[in-house]
Amino acid sequence: KSGKDVTFLFTKSECWILFLNRLSELNLSSISGQMEELYMANSRKDMNETLTDILMNACVTAVAMPARLMMEHVLLVSVLHHNVGIEVGAHFLEAVVKKFDELCKSDAEGKECENLLALIAHLYNFHVVHSLLIFDILKKLVSAFTEKEIELILFLLKNVGFSLRKDDALALKELITEAQRKANTADKKLQDQTRVRFMLETMLALRNNDMRKIPGYDPEPVEKLRKLQRTLVRSSGSGKDTQLRVSLESLLSADQVGRWWIIGSSWSGAPMIDDTNSKTQQKLHIGKVSSKIMELARKQRMNTDIRRSIFCVLMTSEDFLDAFEKLLKLGLKDQQEREIVHVILYCCLQEKTYNPFYAFLADKFCKCERRFQVTFQFSIWDKIRDLENLSATAISNLVSLLAHLLRTKSLPLSVLKVIEFSELDKTKVRFLRQVLSMLLIKTDAEELSDIFVRLSDNPKLGMLREGLKLFLTHFLLKNVQAQKNAEEASLLKERVELATKALQAKESKLKL
Repeated sequence: KSGKDVTFLFTKSECWILFLNRLSELNLSSISGQMEELYMANSRKDMNETLTDILMNACVTAVAMPARLMMEHVLLVSVLHHNVGIEVGAHFLEAVVKKFDELCKSDAEGKECENLLALIAHLYNFHVVHSLLIFDILKKLVSAFTEKEIELILFLLKNVGFSLRKDDALALKELITEAQRKANTADKKLQDQTRVRFMLETMLALRNNDMRKIPGYDPEPVEKLRKLQRTLVRSSGSGKDTQLRVSLESLLSADQVGRWWIIGSSWSGAPMIDDTNSKTQQKLHIGKVSSKIMELARKQRMNTDIRRSIFCVLMTSEDFLDAFEKLLKLGLKDQQEREIVHVILYCCLQEKTYNPFYAFLADKFCKCERRFQVTFQFSIWDKIRDLENLSATAISNLVSLLAHLLRTKSLPLSVLKVIEFSELDKTKVRFLRQVLSMLLIKTDAEELSDIFVRLSDNPKLGMLREGLKLFLTHFLLKNVQAQKNAEEASLLKERVELATKALQAKESKLKL
């Protein structure tokens, strides 16, 4: 004020409070930008803890917070979650859920539970968390079915009910059925309450998609802020692909079993072990297993956090479907996502005997998104070009993997176009003979014809068609009687004829 330069020294918390005190829809863009800069300049752990503490102190009060204020604060978390990293939203979500669970078990009479539930609801509205968590919370509330829980069910359904219906109508229907059953078996005093009848009417309105029957329901504020979110999130869309697909149980037991939904946090090993005597054996077991797996990851040269996380998922999954779900939940993007393919292929080739687990998992990824199919194709091309440097076991595993992907149509036969048929060496001849023999013998005639006929209508694959026809008739059938029994040799000859006809099917039509 006197015209002289004055220096103010603020702690990190005070800086954040200054930002959040003036947070509104109009300045959300500038504030989120400044906070991103703070994240880049400081420890993310410190930033996450500071942000969570300040937001919890601001939003979790004994009186009901204004809905608009809650939405704007959660929108800020969502923008940072998508632009800085999923650990921002994950840290905040875990703190909110644990606090909500703690207060639900207590006899607190304030509005803290509703405020916490509003934060969780808007984390779902702004695509930080998946509907799985919301359904878990609703199921827990329905199972208790007291006056307090009924109030919270109504509050949550009013905020996210129609979004839940859009995301998973079947799960919502099952929830409604369970709520009706609970209401019918509840005490007479509870059955007669207006609040219970109103809850059931609200659920029926959701099931019938009738917004008019829900008093005070107004989707416009959320939709308006979602539009703002799309302008602030730098990735395409509103970031649904970064949703945390995590259950209530996983969040509440994160300290014991790890945080698999955050990259690099799944296998923290010893830090998860508690020195207390109650569950020491179980926690030590978890720690030892994770330590062994981390040591194995190190031996296999998994030299980045992402590769280690993917490797640990592969080594500890129950089956390929479990591995597929867990790998998607890592929330990897772009170049990071390609590491999934590289690690799967690497592990498959390192096995001492062929493990079909990797083939089924690769098949699942190829059929899930085309980008995975393309990455597998490029990765297999690299291996084919480098065949002379691979061990006999690795080549055998690669043969089985590629034959499976061709047989299931996860990869097209055009994946073989990388092979120069005019410059074949012994290694490539042996590799190609094994792949094609396995494909021809193990595939049904109709499916086999469909696999080969796809090459016949692409003019760019003329060289590949001619190379395959030559290889099938001259290399594959050469000495076939000496190598296989009469039945297999006869079947192979029959399949070679079928494949050859399929390769020239479209050519014949064009000539006619």
